Amino acid sequence: MPRTITVGLDGSPESRSASEWAAREAKLRGLPVKLVQVWEPVPEPTAQAPLLGAETQQHWTERVPREAAQGLRLRHPGVEVTTEHVTGRPAEALVRAAQDAALLVLGSRGLSGIGGFLVGSVGLAVVAYAERPVVLVRAGEQATDAHEMDPVGIPSTAAPFRPVVLGLDVGRPDEALLGFAFDAAARRNVPLRVVHGWNPPPYYAYGMALEPAVEREMAKGDAVMVTEVLRPWRQKYPDVEVIEQSHYGSPSTLLIDASREASLVVVGRRIRRSSVGAHIGPVTHAVLHHATAPVAVVAHD
Repeated sequence: MPRTITVGLDGSPESRSASEWAAREAKLRGLPVKLVQVWEPVPEPTAQAPLLGAETQQHWTERVPREAAQGLRLRHPGVEVTTEHVTGRPAEALVRAAQDAALLVLGSRGLSGIGGFLVGSVGLAVVAYAERPVVLVRAGEQATDAHEMDPVGIPSTAAPFRPVVLGLDVGRPDEALLGFAFDAAARRNVPLRVVHGWNPPPYYAYGMALEPAVEREMAKGDAVMVTEVLRPWRQKYPDVEVIEQSHYGSPSTLLIDASREASLVVVGRRIRRSSVGAHIGPVTHAVLHHATAPVAVVAHD
């Protein structure tokens, strides 16, 4: 059974943007799209209220996904679109839906006045527990946002895609993360911009400034490690141009800056099956909230 590009649909502008992004990604991958709409049961007395009665439930469970699917089929001919209605807590239901998906796509509200996301509790819970890649797409995302300007400076989907950006931790490189990023760049026929941020050892944290010579040696050592991690992937994807960027500074800040010129930002999340402790690292958390391009979070062991 082929995997799908699965979308969490709730009828909001952000979920509609996620659906459009998913349809474009499905065309790149040759996969179908599945719109999953979650209905969370409400207590019986509340369900009898006029605004939450059977007619409202029928609208949300039937009309919204049906109309969304019809619109996608019209705007993206050739992409197979199906719908599924499930009942339960939204985050739990979407994590289950992601198990059989190539990737799960969710929408997030854009931060007013500045670029970036406002990731709600459902989105964060799904990212924290889904073991398949999850992509966050902000409300208002347009197809042209993923592309360079055309020769006369007009946004156009006929222009080349913007690069794919990968956040790389050379201390814990993972094949799933690297494979996802290289595949995304290959499908878009764009360079893969690999961003690695490094900080000085802990004993420099309390006011000891790095001497220029020491900083250069540290930078050189990190750059060598980045090159070594990427070497087998360059051989596997010889047509993908790789741009290595190893800089002193906060990895999250470097990735957020790079997202302004990216079609997609790819970051990782270590799978933690314990019920305690953080399930989303600080770099990924910051990128999720502040990147201006869609963000793919790839879970890995």
